[in-house]
Amino acid sequence: MKVFLYCLIPILLFYCSSHADQPSKRTESKTDNVVNAEEVLSSLAKRAISDISKIEFDSTKIPRTVEGGKLKGTPSKSWTSGFYPGLLWQLYDFTNEAALKNAAIKWSMVVEKEKMDNGTHDLGFKIYCPFGNAYKITKEEKYKEVFLSAASTLSTRYNQNVAAIRSWDFNKDVWQYPVIIDNMMNLEMLFEATKLTGDSSFHYIANQHASTTLKNHFRKDNSSYHVVDYNPNTGEVNNKHTHQGFNHESAWSRGQAWGLYGFTVAYRYTNDKKYLQQARKIADFIFTNENLPSDMVPYWDYNAPNIPDEPRDVSAAAITASGLYELATHDTSSADKYHNWANKILQSLSSKKYKCSTPPFFLQHSVGSVPGEFEVDAPIIYADYYYVEALLRQSKI
Repeated sequence: MKVFLYCLIPILLFYCSSHADQPSKRTESKTDNVVNAEEVLSSLAKRAISDISKIEFDSTKIPRTVEGGKLKGTPSKSWTSGFYPGLLWQLYDFTNEAALKNAAIKWSMVVEKEKMDNGTHDLGFKIYCPFGNAYKITKEEKYKEVFLSAASTLSTRYNQNVAAIRSWDFNKDVWQYPVIIDNMMNLEMLFEATKLTGDSSFHYIANQHASTTLKNHFRKDNSSYHVVDYNPNTGEVNNKHTHQGFNHESAWSRGQAWGLYGFTVAYRYTNDKKYLQQARKIADFIFTNENLPSDMVPYWDYNAPNIPDEPRDVSAAAITASGLYELATHDTSSADKYHNWANKILQSLSSKKYKCSTPPFFLQHSVGSVPGEFEVDAPIIYADYYYVEALLRQSKI
């Protein structure tokens, strides 16, 4: 018996010592896969401060993308005009650096007049990104008044027959009353307007729009069409398109990201579980998709014909990561899963592969529109905006 024990002791010691190392290795591996968000944000803020002096202030050239190796700006009329000032506000909130605040104010004022533009659905992007952030950070009433005015303007595009806000006014020979999945991103401003004013009409419009989008935009696999066209008189669906994707039945990657983020926000304000359930379903569609690369930065369309030789869309990844961090706060039972996916995305976006050195952009390899043949494999400002937002959200976990 003693001989048996003497023989067994070395085996037991080896087993225990070898297995004792395993938990610490798993912990190190998990830690290594999480970006130090505060460290990255500090670096980005320094970059942004340095870049401010390198960019000519021109009210007609708000930073949007890079073309021919040079910064390409856009007028305030563009749907992307609010992202650069919004980005500066986010970085100011993190650093409290006066240079960032001053630049944020200057560029925001360029966009302010768009609060009265009733010819677009993109007032959330244009106005709420800069002025919503400005109000949250400073609590100055003047900023709140700007996006409340924009909320009133946006409400004029609502059609009770369709129970949704009209998106585009162009291509009237193609569609009568188009509603795009992107429009889910403009609802936050309306929900917030009711929260701040008590006027329930804003919440009603936003909730109706979200409900109509949920009803008509999604396929059985929970991927989304880009455009649903309605009869404005009856509310009946005329057709379903994917304007910026590979074809009408494909899953345009940024569209899936807009949906995940948008329905998460809709749940935040309504507590309606159907919105939370849809956000979960979209997340599962994305992260179980066989065409999602291992670094979790998707191709511009999940059904693009030449995968893996197709452009990636960093903007879709950044939007998705930010949405996942909020989704984790509402769906706590799956929080670890959402955090792991989002952390992996941030790890990838923070790597050398996706970094951009052209001022004032942080990331490269985004896609505006492959069918439209513009901003393909380029830095685009909204990718940076949601990248910074995702880092801020990760830093607060």
